[in-house]
Amino acid sequence: MDLVNQLNQKCIDLDNKVAHSAFLGKKLADAENEYKIALAQESLKLKEDKMPVTLIDKICYGIEKVAALRKERDYAEAIYKANQESINAIKLQIKILQFQIDKEWGLAKN
Repeated sequence: MDLVNQLNQKCIDLDNKVAHSAFLGKKLADAENEYKIALAQESLKLKEDKMPVTLIDKICYGIEKVAALRKERDYAEAIYKANQESINAIKLQIKILQFQIDKEWGLAKN
């Protein structure tokens, strides 16, 4: 019965991770939005200051506010991707537990 309890716990863990994934996805989208807005605003300022168009992107990426927002966006993306990998790992653990249960109860297919 211990395997069944483990399986049930993994299913609960999976549900929690999937629910949390929506929250992390929103955080990622918000961070992306803030970064893109700041990048566009700084690009327009540089264009108004007659900065050559070919240099605007390079200069914008070095502006402290834009760089900080890009870093926050990258952090949010890394956390979101790590959560997705965690979901995949839990799914694999569930499959393994299910196989062990099937084997123990004589339901495994050879």
